[in-house]
Amino acid sequence: MEPKKNPKKDLGKRSVLFFQLGLILMLFITWRAIEWKTYDKEAIDQGVVQFDQLDEEDVPITQIKTPPPPPPPPPPAPEVIEVVEDDVEIEEEIIESTEVTNEPIIEVAEVEEAPEEVIEDVPFTAIEDVPLFPGCEKFKTNNERKKCMSDKIKDFVNSKFNTDLGSELGLTGVNRVYVRFKIDNKGKITGVQARAPHPRLQKEAERVVNMLPNMTPGKQRGKPVGVLYSLPIIFQVQD
Repeated sequence: MEPKKNPKKDLGKRSVLFFQLGLILMLFITWRAIEWKTYDKEAIDQGVVQFDQLDEEDVPITQIKTPPPPPPPPPPAPEVIEVVEDDVEIEEEIIESTEVTNEPIIEVAEVEEAPEEVIEDVPFTAIEDVPLFPGCEKFKTNNERKKCMSDKIKDFVNSKFNTDLGSELGLTGVNRVYVRFKIDNKGKITGVQARAPHPRLQKEAERVVNMLPNMTPGKQRGKPVGVLYSLPIIFQVQD
């Protein structure tokens, strides 16, 4: 005799579903077992707070003092209107704009030219380029030009000086006249000073030295400068 089975009641068709549900259930139970935590009962504080043991604390009442309001500002002074006649000029006050601009302010500083170096007068013995007396241009070295200039000045003074003044003034023996002058930066004779035993001899020495011709000016560091020159004039009066 064969058992009768209802094909609608056959559970084998849903075996896969039941397997998946059982697997999900087992995973959930395993996860909860891992996450389960236990605590020691003694570690749990079971103290009970009794409110009747708390002392009542007196809290002081804080009083806030409000400062008195400031006194009201004084009333503004009445504007004084000055009546000016029509024929009186009134200076208008220019109010500058306070608007701020983003344009940069560029200050232009005045460029001052460096002052040209001024070289003081140089003595004849220390000049770098000696002044040239007319006729000394042919010499090339400074020492040769110095000697030529000194010889030319002595010859010129000897030829122009009035040596008869000594006898006219009653002078005897050797007489010395000291002359000091400057050859300026243009080659001209200036600042002639003389010292002699008699005023007439002094004037004669100044006259002769002022007759010296213009020269090529001396140079110091490549620039024309004044050159100081000292000239002793010695002559003897015959008895």
